[in-house]
Amino acid sequence: MKIPLQITFQDIPPSEAVEAKIREAAAKLDQFYAGIMSCRAVVSSPQKHQQKGKHYHVRLDVSVPGKELVVNREPGDRDAHFDIFVAIRDAFGVMERMLRDYSRQKQGMIKQDIAAPRGRVSKLFPEEGYGFIETMAGEIYFHRNSVLNNGFAKLKAGMEVRYTEEEGEKGPQASTVEIVG
Repeated sequence: MKIPLQITFQDIPPSEAVEAKIREAAAKLDQFYAGIMSCRAVVSSPQKHQQKGKHYHVRLDVSVPGKELVVNREPGDRDAHFDIFVAIRDAFGVMERMLRDYSRQKQGMIKQDIAAPRGRVSKLFPEEGYGFIETMAGEIYFHRNSVLNNGFAKLKAGMEVRYTEEEGEKGPQASTVEIVG
């Protein structure tokens, strides 16, 4: 890395063990892809569960030539993220996959999408704030925050949408959803 690793703790006290684990994982990323310019890690525990304890959230921002790669996964209900080291492992695992895809794209092994794929809203859960898009490959999850222009309230089952797909913790998900027309 050209710029030293930056580690920030939010809503939790700094920990030498956690910092060491992040430095170790970042060093592996740097060996995996030598073109990393900078890496920033933010570890937080945004909420407390009364019965189970804290979920941990790890955000990674990695700068590579021409692109900023971000892993910003909310812990959701995954019990595994009650362990801060599992949350760190998962975040760096996702970043490694993103770097692998970026590397393949730079080498011309993966074609860049010219136009965003289209699908239809197949299921909508307005109270819970999420839904699914029916695509040629199957269904893809999306969250209300992924819908552009605050359009979640306008969505109805059967509407055509454009979407950008990314790999989520439980499989593919739409990171950006736009109503067509």
